[in-house]
Amino acid sequence: MALPEIGLRFLTKNEPMTENAPDPIRQDRVWSDERWIARVIKNDDDDGWAVAMTLHGESEPALVGPWTMGRDKKNPKPLDVSAFHTLVKTANEVLRRHEQQLYAQLNRNLTVTVAERRIRVALAIVPNEEDATASLVAEDELGEELGRVAVSPAFTLNVQSAMAWVESGFVRPE
Repeated sequence: MALPEIGLRFLTKNEPMTENAPDPIRQDRVWSDERWIARVIKNDDDDGWAVAMTLHGESEPALVGPWTMGRDKKNPKPLDVSAFHTLVKTANEVLRRHEQQLYAQLNRNLTVTVAERRIRVALAIVPNEEDATASLVAEDELGEELGRVAVSPAFTLNVQSAMAWVESGFVRPE
């Protein structure tokens, strides 16, 4: 199982990137705040323009999208405060969705019924470039832990594997 590379640190909405945040930039083609920089760039694929939203300190943009042409139909429309705020909101949403997808890839759970007891079985993978780890945890309806074992990060959690683990008395699966 190929694990996603983890090295990202997601910030809260108002958390600055650094203690020494850069001064804001307010230009027609470049705007920034303490976290984001928006750059209007020439779209090499056609005659249009694009805008790239990049977190300060990152080399790759988190979001690239089309940008509106100006009235002369040759140059881009200048950035302004409302456009910048909309772009920041959209870029933050892209990062939030990425974080949710990553969490969903690494954390799975399901509920099985064994001997008329509903048991929640969860698989949590802790990525590491050298040696990823994973654990399997079973809890009853009240959240009391019934069993916990270390498993391979490649372990497949499904109804059959969860039932087999619970029915084995929480013995570590092969």
